[in-house]
Amino acid sequence: MYRKQQKYVMGRELDQKNYRNKVQKTKNKSQTFKSEKKDVQDYHDTKNIIGDELIYNIKELMRINSHPSLQINNLNVDNINQRVRDAQYAVRGELVTIADQMQRDISSGKRSDFEKVVFCNIGNPHAVGQKPITFIRQVLSLVEYPELLENPNVTLLYPKDVIERAKEYVIGSRNGVGAYSNSQGFDFVVRDVANFIEARDGYKADLKNIFLTNGASEGIQMFLNTIIRNNMDGVLLPIPQYPLYSALLTLLGGTKVNYYLDEEKGWGLSIQELNSAVTKAKMKGINVRSIVVINPGNPTGQCLEVDNMKEIIKFCHRENLIIIADEVYQENVYTEGKKFTSFRKVLLDMGEEYRDVQLFSCHSVSKGFLGECGQRGGYFEINNIDGEVRDQIYKLACTRLCPNTLGQLVVSMMTRPPKEGEPSYELYERERNAILSNLKERSILLTKELNAIPGITCERPQGAMYIFPRVELPTKFIEEAERLGKKPDFLWAKYMLEEAGVCVIPGSGFGQKQNTFHFRTTFLADQDTLKDATQRMRVVHERLLKEFS
Repeated sequence: MYRKQQKYVMGRELDQKNYRNKVQKTKNKSQTFKSEKKDVQDYHDTKNIIGDELIYNIKELMRINSHPSLQINNLNVDNINQRVRDAQYAVRGELVTIADQMQRDISSGKRSDFEKVVFCNIGNPHAVGQKPITFIRQVLSLVEYPELLENPNVTLLYPKDVIERAKEYVIGSRNGVGAYSNSQGFDFVVRDVANFIEARDGYKADLKNIFLTNGASEGIQMFLNTIIRNNMDGVLLPIPQYPLYSALLTLLGGTKVNYYLDEEKGWGLSIQELNSAVTKAKMKGINVRSIVVINPGNPTGQCLEVDNMKEIIKFCHRENLIIIADEVYQENVYTEGKKFTSFRKVLLDMGEEYRDVQLFSCHSVSKGFLGECGQRGGYFEINNIDGEVRDQIYKLACTRLCPNTLGQLVVSMMTRPPKEGEPSYELYERERNAILSNLKERSILLTKELNAIPGITCERPQGAMYIFPRVELPTKFIEEAERLGKKPDFLWAKYMLEEAGVCVIPGSGFGQKQNTFHFRTTFLADQDTLKDATQRMRVVHERLLKEFS
């Protein structure tokens, strides 16, 4: 009995001991779990802190790398669209800024070594003394203030045809020139352009294919905007070229494919050169989509022969290229035996075989004999281009709402001038012929005067408003330019501006063959001014040659 009882007590104590051990183990496990849980929580908290800091640092690094300025909402030259920064437009660059300041200093009496700066940098005829065509300004004055048409004395001030034209424009514009027109332009002006094109080329023009623009430049921009997709799309540009084209291609992200005009052959355009340029571009993976042809040429003044134009069209047919024909100087042809022929006429004359060659051509009131640069009137026409593409171009035209209305009316008067027998005809013809005759005489004079300066040679221009002379520069002068980080022809033009008071544009702004140097000058100023300018240039250039010999 005692043993049984003792055995029971011992067993009970053993059970209690086992229970206590089990409880302790459970307690230990619980503490261990809590400790581990706390460690895990601490780990996650630490990880979250590190992760947040890492994410923040990565974001900051990305922000700094993407935007060199930490104040990314404040514009500076590093965080704007870099294509804008890279685009260059030589005819209104650094030299013109200096020239403007020099003229202000002369006008205010701070500078007295020149009577005036001679601006030969840009084709801006009225700025250098050309008078407006009377008919155009008379009509515009009545359209701007149509109440004058109701004045009983209006016939004492204006010819009958001016009054009739002004009334036609007031009625045609419906809401006046202060209201928007159709995005493609006033219908009656588009018809005038179509009739002008038909009379010039002998082929009807489709009204739907004509767009009025704020100068030719806007139309060129719209068309390039339509055809350039990325940097693998290339456009053949003549070298030298009008820098609007290279600037626009930079802005749009396209690729310039240069073809060089032959200076030794009067700045001729050779098909061999075009073949070479396209072949090199294709080897780089460039898809050449279009060719720019400026006729008459800017800055060279060459006029293309019809046979040469046919060769270009055949080349474009073979290579499937769109022709961009810049024809704003079509009235400016001075050489005997030369005349302007449009690419449209040559293309249509060549027949059905070439009807798939696509053509964009443009014209402007800024050049020719009107010189109405500030009116910003122009047009372009497209040929052999799909209707759906035309609709997309129209959409682009809508984004600028409409061309300025007065500029459109000047386009109308350019394409539909006074007719023989009308009261304004004789004065219009007299003014037109005088302007063109003066331009021809000035081109001859300036060519002669420039060729008389040692180291400067140039061809007499066949057309347009410019001469593109070649200038030989001393080796020491070229080395000095390189030391200053300037292009040699830029430094030379800067010398001409600061020492001679003549503003010309260096050839590097238009493009030129390597190791050759040129400059572009207009011949718009009067003959006395041009003579004075070239005499000043001669003195400075001869001094430069002596100093750097």
